[in-house]
Amino acid sequence: MELDPLLLSRLQFAFVVAFHAIFPVFTIGLASYIALLNGLFFKTDNPAWDRLALFWTKVFAVVFGMGVVSGIVMSFQFGTNWSNFSLAASNFLGPVLSYEVVTAFFLEAAFLGVLLFGRGKVPQGVHLFAAIMVAIGTFISSFWILSANSWMQTPAGIELIEGRFHVTDWSEAIFNPSFPYRFAHMVLASFLTGGFVVAGVSAWYLLIGRDREANRKALSMCLWLLLVLAPTQAVVGDFHGLNTLEHQPTKVAAMEGNWERGSHVPLLLFAWPDQQAQENRFEVGIPSLASLILTHHAEGEVPGISEVPPEEQPPVWIVFWSFRIMVALGLAMIAVALTGLWLRRGGRVYEHRGFLQLMRVMTITPFMAVLAGWVVTETGRAPWVVYGLMSHAEALTPSLTGGMALFTLLGYMAVYAVVFLCGVYYLTRVVRQGMLPETAHDDEVHRPKRPLSAADVPFEDASSQPGRS
Repeated sequence: MELDPLLLSRLQFAFVVAFHAIFPVFTIGLASYIALLNGLFFKTDNPAWDRLALFWTKVFAVVFGMGVVSGIVMSFQFGTNWSNFSLAASNFLGPVLSYEVVTAFFLEAAFLGVLLFGRGKVPQGVHLFAAIMVAIGTFISSFWILSANSWMQTPAGIELIEGRFHVTDWSEAIFNPSFPYRFAHMVLASFLTGGFVVAGVSAWYLLIGRDREANRKALSMCLWLLLVLAPTQAVVGDFHGLNTLEHQPTKVAAMEGNWERGSHVPLLLFAWPDQQAQENRFEVGIPSLASLILTHHAEGEVPGISEVPPEEQPPVWIVFWSFRIMVALGLAMIAVALTGLWLRRGGRVYEHRGFLQLMRVMTITPFMAVLAGWVVTETGRAPWVVYGLMSHAEALTPSLTGGMALFTLLGYMAVYAVVFLCGVYYLTRVVRQGMLPETAHDDEVHRPKRPLSAADVPFEDASSQPGRS
């Protein structure tokens, strides 16, 4: 059997990106939460905020390390598997990715050291400043990465000359048409991910009766956050969908499973798209609702997949079902947030074991929603690597063979399995240790020696911390 280097390269990049994406989407939200906790402790001197800040900083250390290790190979793939694309887009992507390293990664790396190992060694105000800088660094990093990816979705500010993209307007290229919506959507997804993880872990601690004061505070904060952000994400998603309808109509048509342009298009709750026959099987839908949602008019026209040749159509069933998974999980998040609001009466939200167990289960849902959203975004763009201008086949490295692509794909899978298992091991240790104060030798507390040793640093008594400055 002949191995297809294009298919294997796409699978490899999809695997690496999917594995990597779950870490920054968590750390972006968690970094801001840690900065908030440090700020609350700085202001109130309440040791509960200090215990929470230290615990979640340990979690952040492990997840940040996994994100760096899993993401560092992505840039190499541009050269090894997609060299034609790297050459063609280098005038834009080269500077943008360099800006991300200079303005974000260096900032995060410098202040992360102070955040992890400066506790008890620097004034509390300096430690708080470091936490804020790390949080800002995560936003700057996501800004540049989302700008680069959005440019591939909605290219602007460039012209294609003899197979190479030349920047004509940097502001148009960086702030391309889809970037504001996608950046807002991703930031909200990060806060939702961090909120559900913190709420889920806090709910588990409440179930087993550990540090009830701190975990009640954490759960309450997260539920208020989720109550606001979950519906807001739905609104931002609607604006994002309208922007996609304008600039990538075929992707929207695939999301809706709509083959022919028309009005009064139903919202399909269930269908099995048959791409060969260019139709759906077993359709179950709500009449006119897709037109109403997408155009805000029941008689509004929705584009059809069949308007483009079959070779320019994305794999419809993947886009169709991934979109429904993402939306279903988003609706579940809204329902859980509203349930938490209802249970606040009489303080039942902290005692209702069924709800606390539900919060534990919901911990995984934002990661699933993010992955489903990325599948919709990237698969819906197929067969284009730069939408409408360069296809995946044109972007592939000419000398790449199927065997080479398969070898590297299996290698990444093996290495990432080790990274994942090691990360889960350290995270399990951190969570089991919990937020209960422990004692340790001074050298163990203040002088970690090993990578990820910040995750092993035991809690110090809050009274041993230096005063604010």
